[in-house]
Amino acid sequence: MTQFIRKYPLSLLVIAAIIFLSLFNPPQTKLDNISNIDKLAHVCMYGGLELTIWFEYLRHHSTLNWIRIVLLGILFPIALGGLMEITQMELTQGRSGEWADFIADTIGVVVGSVIGFFMIRRVLRKR
Repeated sequence: MTQFIRKYPLSLLVIAAIIFLSLFNPPQTKLDNISNIDKLAHVCMYGGLELTIWFEYLRHHSTLNWIRIVLLGILFPIALGGLMEITQMELTQGRSGEWADFIADTIGVVVGSVIGFFMIRRVLRKR
């Protein structure tokens, strides 16, 4: 477990930030008037998580283990998004779980995976 924490500290930090941001009630801002701004935030959060996972994975592994990548690098973040939506719906007041948010989370994971696979892998291979 400590080896996992040493290899993926940024990913774990991003996961903790996502959990925190998913469970607290954000203050009202002028951005609330922009249609679907929260969906963009979901895409960015989960896309950022995915990019962080790819960066840390590729930094520590010279070959791709597709089973590990799919399970921990793609399915886990998608499941986290779904779990956060259920948790918001069931355990918080002032927050609601939405399918559209879950879809935005999934889009963020997919976009992050594509960018991670093609861009981060290429950059780290040049080093």
